[in-house]
Amino acid sequence: MKTYAAVLAAGLALGLAGAASAQDFQPKAAGVKMINVRVTDVDPEAGDPITTLAGAATGLTAEVDYDVMPTIGLTYFFTDNIAAEVIAGTTQHKVKAKGAGVDLEIHETWVLPPVVSLQYHFAPAAKVSPYVGAGVNYMIFYSGEDKNGFDVDIDDGFGLALQAGVDIATQGPWSVNLDVKKVFFKTDATDNTNGVKTKVSLDPWVISGGFGYKF
Repeated sequence: MKTYAAVLAAGLALGLAGAASAQDFQPKAAGVKMINVRVTDVDPEAGDPITTLAGAATGLTAEVDYDVMPTIGLTYFFTDNIAAEVIAGTTQHKVKAKGAGVDLEIHETWVLPPVVSLQYHFAPAAKVSPYVGAGVNYMIFYSGEDKNGFDVDIDDGFGLALQAGVDIATQGPWSVNLDVKKVFFKTDATDNTNGVKTKVSLDPWVISGGFGYKF
């Protein structure tokens, strides 16, 4: 899924950029604000061992599936090269316990993971302008639904994020955007009813493609 999303977004961006090569475009610059509307694949890694509350091994691991949803990002340029971005969106994920002969759904939850990053934009006046960034996120788990007799509590918390992407100007204030983030986040998931717990290293890849508008 990550590979297909990246290839599709890159092909769309390059195709639109080539078609607009002879058109005027608005460059990035100090004081400019940019809004990006994207389709985003959030793909957690997880796979951590589930133990009893006393710490004994159960032979099971916690697995979390991916989800694809629209997201929105707002960027403000302090200088031609330096900008800050905040992104927001929400995704839904299933948590499963897996092991030898076991594939059991235990919880389903919505996640709101806003990310605030400080970015450096290379070649801000160019049609193709890549950037890198780093920042923080806060994972908020809400509207959880337990499955198969489990009673799971997942802790909210802070994480770190690294970012790389490219804006490809098309016409006027419009651009095409491809963005990849790696979020590092670990949380505790506890089920006091069944006496099990796990430290879940979600560490999701957040891969997005979409359109931007400068104003």
